[in-house]
Amino acid sequence: MSFRKIVERIVESVFAISGWVASIVILLIVVFLFKEGSGLFNSNIIERGYVLCINSNNSVKELNTTQIKLLFDSEITNWNEVGGDDSDIMLFRLDDIFYYYDEEDFGEDYELLPQKIGEVIANNAEIIAFIPEEYFPEDNENVQLLNTGTHNLASFLTGKEWMPTATPAPLFGLLPLITGTLLVSFFAILMALPFGLGVAIYLSEVATKRIHKTLKPMIELLAGIPSVVYGFFGLVIIVPFVQQTFNLPVGETALAGSIVLAIMALPTIITIAEDSMRTTPKSIREASLALGGTHWQTIYRVVIPNASSGIMAAVILGIGRAIGETMAVLMVTGNAAIITASLFSPVRTIPATIAAELGEAPMGGGHYQALFILGCILFIITMLGSIAAEIIARKKK
Repeated sequence: MSFRKIVERIVESVFAISGWVASIVILLIVVFLFKEGSGLFNSNIIERGYVLCINSNNSVKELNTTQIKLLFDSEITNWNEVGGDDSDIMLFRLDDIFYYYDEEDFGEDYELLPQKIGEVIANNAEIIAFIPEEYFPEDNENVQLLNTGTHNLASFLTGKEWMPTATPAPLFGLLPLITGTLLVSFFAILMALPFGLGVAIYLSEVATKRIHKTLKPMIELLAGIPSVVYGFFGLVIIVPFVQQTFNLPVGETALAGSIVLAIMALPTIITIAEDSMRTTPKSIREASLALGGTHWQTIYRVVIPNASSGIMAAVILGIGRAIGETMAVLMVTGNAAIITASLFSPVRTIPATIAAELGEAPMGGGHYQALFILGCILFIITMLGSIAAEIIARKKK
């Protein structure tokens, strides 16, 4: 075997190994993502390290996340509102023990603290106590743990509140985040599509070679600008413009996020759509002109239909760019986790939530795992978009 053949074999092997390594790494990342997130649905709804205790004589034995939130927010004040007896609810937290005992009553190193907590709960049938798990009075038969269950996928997908730091039970509701993501992305594409398609038609069918060689690199260069730069642009220019134009109390709204994302999606849409239009065979254009069609008739009756697969792929990839964007959206949308259909309200998207909260979430806790679930959902959405773009791009008319 010649030296040249040996070198070619070595290069082919290096390329093959690189491809396999990249594929395996991507697969491991996906597995890690789903593994970390799935732990949420095996964890108790109460904050890790804490428990809810009640008097054994209390007829209420189980509460869900929403009931616990309303109860500790004092919106539910009577046990009969959650299926119990007609008596006022008495909330108890660890600091409240000092209303019943002096500090010297707890013994050395607070060794009698669990016993004293148990006495307080045993003497008050209406009480519900939120205490650290280590202080649960196991030896007191008049005290029992409240059954709270675990997080489940249905409540996560249909939940209407995202309050991961709420105590004693954090709320992980996807609906505010998914509606914010879809609202911003939908209107971003709605704005970007006509502009992007118009520019693509101009570059492909109208512009001279000189203009094309000047504009095309400039447009492609926009795709390389860091998203934080777009975020600063949106914060300084677009947010005040939206606020003053529509007379809003704040300019950080879904509309501001849609405008920024539309600008960011333009390079993708323009480049792919223009490349697709340029692949239209010259013979088809000439046939249209020979049959008496004008230049513009040829564009919208021949070129655009012929490039429809590429245009649709450009739109879907543009949507994927909009859905997955993080920093720019984080800076201009107001980050309010609410369900709204208004462009003039602050919203929060899934990527912005992950970026804003992951650094503060305790590793291995429910909040940490919920953010990984958001990453899984985002991965599925973008994967489906990429698959759809690939199928459409390969479609033959």
